[in-house]
Amino acid sequence: MASTRKPTFKPGADSPVGKAGGPRSEGPGGVISAQRSVEPEQKTSDNVIAFPEPKGKRKRRLVLWTVSLVVAFVAVLMAAAVFSPALAVRTITVDGTTLLTPDAVRKALSGLDGKPLPQVSEQEVNELLKPLIQVRSATIEARPPSELLVHVNERVPVALLKQGDSYVMVDVDGVQLGATKDQAAVALPLIDAGAGATNTELFKAIAAVLDTLPPDVLARMSTASAASPDAVELKLVDGKTVVWGNAEDRELKAKALEALLKMPADPKVPVSVYDVSVPRHPFTK
Repeated sequence: MASTRKPTFKPGADSPVGKAGGPRSEGPGGVISAQRSVEPEQKTSDNVIAFPEPKGKRKRRLVLWTVSLVVAFVAVLMAAAVFSPALAVRTITVDGTTLLTPDAVRKALSGLDGKPLPQVSEQEVNELLKPLIQVRSATIEARPPSELLVHVNERVPVALLKQGDSYVMVDVDGVQLGATKDQAAVALPLIDAGAGATNTELFKAIAAVLDTLPPDVLARMSTASAASPDAVELKLVDGKTVVWGNAEDRELKAKALEALLKMPADPKVPVSVYDVSVPRHPFTK
């Protein structure tokens, strides 16, 4: 009967390699073991999946770039306009003047010649016009390429003050706007020199009343006076008297006086006094 025992192999002492072909090592008791070095597995880098950029984000970025370019372009154009000699002031047109001549205003603004229109401001124009006391304020309008239009708002004279041999025109603030030798040449009432010159409160009360009157009514006044701020009285050129009272309800009193003056005259009932001190109940006598 054949043997079922498997043959064994024992390498000799001079065998250079072990069973598995690895280096030979000898342990205690002369037992030979075989080892095989295994190369460590190289780690592969993780794969990064690139997702496409969202359309909305790409669109927003495109819009931002477009807006930035447009803003930059506009800024360049504005800078060019502000400093461009092509828009320099060469013509100054003036309107709204009565007490002054347009030439006087243009002369005061001569320093603006050659300055680019975008650099001219209303503040600068008003500063240049300050020496002209007749000017209360001014607004401007640029008309490219080279015209500057100046709208002048003049002070309005409301009365005359007697000073020596002359009559000085004054506005509601007491600013002297001019003088004349002939009182009849100016259709303005004469304020009592004593009241206007020595008592500021009286002058303010009288001037406030005159400033409220319509131009056609003001032109019919001869004199204006006041015993106190609550007792303003006016005289018409025909000698009739207007009892005004205080400065309250000035607009209503002015309308009442205008209505009374427009009433047809009645020869049987002559009028010498117009009383508007109570404007809701005016009367004549």
